[in-house]
Amino acid sequence: MNTHFRSRASFLGTVTAFLILVAPLAAQENVGSLVDEQLSVPNVSALPAPSERVGEYADVNGARIFYQAAGDGPALLLLHGYPLSGAMFGRVRAALEDDWTVITVDHRGYGLSDAPDVPNSIEVYAEDALAVLDHLGIEQAAIGGMSMGGPIALSMYQMAPERFSGMILIDTTAGSAGPPEAGLWRGVETVISENGLAPIMPALIPDMLTGVTRLNEPEYAEYLTDIMQGATDAAGRGGAIALAERPDFTDMLGEIEVPALVMVGIEDALYAVSVSRDMADAIPESTLAILPGGSHAAVFEAAGHAAAAIQDWGETLQ
Repeated sequence: MNTHFRSRASFLGTVTAFLILVAPLAAQENVGSLVDEQLSVPNVSALPAPSERVGEYADVNGARIFYQAAGDGPALLLLHGYPLSGAMFGRVRAALEDDWTVITVDHRGYGLSDAPDVPNSIEVYAEDALAVLDHLGIEQAAIGGMSMGGPIALSMYQMAPERFSGMILIDTTAGSAGPPEAGLWRGVETVISENGLAPIMPALIPDMLTGVTRLNEPEYAEYLTDIMQGATDAAGRGGAIALAERPDFTDMLGEIEVPALVMVGIEDALYAVSVSRDMADAIPESTLAILPGGSHAAVFEAAGHAAAAIQDWGETLQ
């Protein structure tokens, strides 16, 4: 089954690349820029084990959501992708906490969060994240999402745009899943139902990290694998369904009235640079930042560049 899923995971990258090539492109006015600056970030070996992070819990919407909130300055809420946890932001948060109050959450069923039911819609995750802000008494924040976290952030904006001081979209897409991608995610749900999450973890790593990083710095893959091991099978199934059935937020991009930062790893094969460029072109006030040395998990892999991009963009919000 593991070999079967590896072929399906490769197929996702192929399908995504094909759709990018044949889809009509926007005006391409926002060509973006490669982020040259880097902030100092911890080595992966210096991060706490994902299961040993210290934080707090919020009981919201029938779930027990783990979150970490630390730093000094305006609120910055970061939402992780599938099937990860807030631990993936550990490197960037260390570089940003002098100027931001950085908040990360583990979506229900992921990492250190608990949930009694299978979460199977983007809206459920969005409602949870808004409830955590309520729990913390935070009226407004810059809200960013990586991969699956992108549609979650967009869903939050659709529900409560007044809660946003800015938006960050990281290696993600605003579009719904077309038939090939939706079929793949439903296949993932079937694999997890029959065999659990373990078979899909090694299949996801090649899309998360560049080949250079996987070859020369194996601790990156080991840490991401440790993060994924915190997800329950129910969360893995629900997240796959949520991704297969996610809403299409493309038409909403032009209605976003807060500054947006669109970040993408230069080697992201799932949601490539052209996808991020199209989103940035559609958002009225946007900045496109391309992260060198990063693939789909660029905010973890190229954390120094990601932190620098967020810091530079954040200065425009003042």
